Amino acid sequence: QVQLVESGGGLVQAGGSLRLSCAASGRTFSSYVMGWYRQAPGKEREFVASETWSGGNTYYVDSVKGRFTISRDNAKNTVYLQMNSLKPEDTAVYYCAATGDYPEYWGQGTQVTVSS
Repeated sequence: QVQLVESGGGLVQAGGSLRLSCAASGRTFSSYVMGWYRQAPGKEREFVASETWSGGNTYYVDSVKGRFTISRDNAKNTVYLQMNSLKPEDTAVYYCAATGDYPEYWGQGTQVTVSS
C-alpha cells in the first residue's frame, strides 16, 4: 500500500520554526516530483515547494522563498519542509504530494497554526 504520511505540524508563535516530514512508502518514487502544498481555511490549495526525488531543481512559491527549505533523505524515503520565520498567513493544512507521474499520491495533511 502506497502511503505518504506527514508529521511535524503544530502551533507556533510568529517568527518560530517547524519542520514537516513526509514518510513515503509502498513503492519507489524516483520518477516523481515530491512537493508540499497547503490549504488555508476558505482558500484553495496552493503549491508551496517541490523537488524531484532524484535530486536537482527545487521550486518555491514566492511567499515562502528565503524562509522555507525542501529537502529529502533518500535512505529514509522521507521529504522534509523546514519552515523558518513563520507568519500567521502560513497557517494552513500542509499536504505532501508525489506528482509528475501516474498515479499521483497525497498525504492526509498536517495542521500548522502560527499565532501572532
